Amino acid sequence: MSLLTPEWTALLYLVAAVCFILALKGLSSPKTARRGNAIGAAGALVAVITVFFSARLENIPLILAAIAVGSAIAVPVARRVQMTQMPQLVALFNGVGGGAAALVAALELSHSEDSWVRLAVVFTMLVGAVSFAGSAVTVGKLQELISTRPLLFPGMPWVMGAVMLGAVVSGALVVLSGSVGWSLALLGLGLAAGLLLVLPVGGADVPIVISLLNAFTGLAVAASGVVLGNVLLLVAGTLVGASGTILTKVMASAMGRGVTGIMFGAFKGGSTAGSTAVSDRPVRSSSPEDVAVQLGYAQRVVIVPGYGLAVAQGQHTVAELATALADRGIDVVFAIHPVAGRMPGHMNVLLAEADVPYESLRELAEINPEFANTDIVLVVGANDVVNPAAKSSPGSPIYGMPILDVVQAQQVVFLKRSMRPGFAGIENDLLHDPKTTLLFGDAKDSLSKVLGAVKAL
Repeated sequence: MSLLTPEWTALLYLVAAVCFILALKGLSSPKTARRGNAIGAAGALVAVITVFFSARLENIPLILAAIAVGSAIAVPVARRVQMTQMPQLVALFNGVGGGAAALVAALELSHSEDSWVRLAVVFTMLVGAVSFAGSAVTVGKLQELISTRPLLFPGMPWVMGAVMLGAVVSGALVVLSGSVGWSLALLGLGLAAGLLLVLPVGGADVPIVISLLNAFTGLAVAASGVVLGNVLLLVAGTLVGASGTILTKVMASAMGRGVTGIMFGAFKGGSTAGSTAVSDRPVRSSSPEDVAVQLGYAQRVVIVPGYGLAVAQGQHTVAELATALADRGIDVVFAIHPVAGRMPGHMNVLLAEADVPYESLRELAEINPEFANTDIVLVVGANDVVNPAAKSSPGSPIYGMPILDVVQAQQVVFLKRSMRPGFAGIENDLLHDPKTTLLFGDAKDSLSKVLGAVKAL
């Protein structure tokens, strides 16, 4: 017997839905992101408790055991994951969510006699399977278990078309007959579609695909709400689908490209993954002491963080350097590109972890007009987001992508481990500009040496 009346169940579901909406609102700003996370978690807890006390559940010991096992795995992973691996974790969550929705829908097929419900089952299974398989590929690419470059084979577009046609036919047969056999075929074709959809994507496009797959997962969850007759799943899935779609659009705009071009550009040579060759053109290198002198006697310094800073875990050191320069009366700010790192907000979260004031962070549109009046730009582990080729080279894979106009500053200092190209795999001519100096080495180690030299001035 249910302990909650339908009225109380509806009210608590409304509370949970409001929490999810407030959570998304909170996550829109670094200042309120932590509170937004907490509100979202509270909403999820309310939803789970409401299900336990409003539905007639069977196999409760198995359900509790599954929750315990999942928690035992998730909590240590979440606590130990490094910032550099956060995109992989997000992609993994996306995939698991989509896969779970697909499996639940498949299990509900035998209880569905209505054709419209079966149509929702088919949609959930197909989209969930695509999200699961596609997310697995993105994890492999970001973790460099497979090549980050586009993976193509002859006739791939035709194979993709055949797989999608087969999925449509299988789905139609599932709706008409409710056949378990055709549902298994649909799942298999959905997994194949997910692989074929993401394998051709490479370079800096991968984080955008993660966002797109997140939207897919949301849509699958929303459809599963129709299958199960659960309003909260429908609301939560719709929120995730809508926010993921908006984020995908924003990220694609930040790259100066369309979503279609990102997904299928490799077939026309339009992926952002270029050569992995190391340039042998001459550059001007420097020492930590010389960089410290340049920084110490500047009036305005802009720091551009990138993925290399996250890899080196140098966020606390760069924050301390910024403080040391500010103590000398130097105006110091951080320039944040929308797609710097491996996911949206990656640099914001990284710097927030080091207690960098939010007021010191400048977004692309805000900071670009200020570079011409900047004495020194310190680029720490970034490459593609400051590459002038995005504006000057029509044949470049990143041509049209809005960049930080670092080239307009008086002096530029790059902290790089080597001359290897960035994630997009293309050479940066700014490295060879006469006003550019390179400091080679691990970003954290280099920053520590520069910091020590600044304090010794």
